[in-house]
Amino acid sequence: MAMPSWTDPKLGTMKRAALWLVTVVGEGNVFTKEDVKNAFPGVSQADRRVRDLRDHGWQIDTNREDAYLGPHEQRFVKQGAPVWQPGKGSRPSTSITHTRRREVLASDGHFCRSCGITPGETYAGTFESAQLDIARRVVKQPNGTEKTELVTECNRCRVGGRGTAADLETLLAGIATMGSLERRMLSEWVHEDKRDFSTVERLWADYRTLPEESRAKVREALNLPVK
Repeated sequence: MAMPSWTDPKLGTMKRAALWLVTVVGEGNVFTKEDVKNAFPGVSQADRRVRDLRDHGWQIDTNREDAYLGPHEQRFVKQGAPVWQPGKGSRPSTSITHTRRREVLASDGHFCRSCGITPGETYAGTFESAQLDIARRVVKQPNGTEKTELVTECNRCRVGGRGTAADLETLLAGIATMGSLERRMLSEWVHEDKRDFSTVERLWADYRTLPEESRAKVREALNLPVK
């Protein structure tokens, strides 16, 4: 089937926006809200119609997913369903409502469930403040199926964890094999929804992030043999 022109006024704005991304912007390239405005002069909410494409499997990143983007930039990463084709543009919206967003943030304690940072808190060693948003996470269920659930993550963890899946099945299986002491310890952490790490654990975490040259100096400080 031949691809229609994105300038065809008979098509809806979302369909035209999809065709514009494919034929003008191109996958992997960056565009701005001003580019959208110039491409669709006089069309109200054209930028929103671009965002609507995400509900049809289109990957369009902002600076919340791609740290290299500016605040007004977006990257067309991957095409989804060809919404300009008959029957392809009528998928029900899966956008997260403001009410649902507040519910998820409240249930997650208003902090990133991956790294624990809170909104406005500065990342260690930087002047960058964390922003929280809602991410979709694929979770493998005990029955072997997969389910997409919502979770709170900061802007950094959303970028780093994009496309990863959680394995609830393995986690529950691990709990079933735990001894009473380990189970009680885990239960306390889960009940409090937090865990205080010891000095040794924090130093180990810091050590793992070091380049090899610096790791060698740590091994030397610990009187370990040279590798």
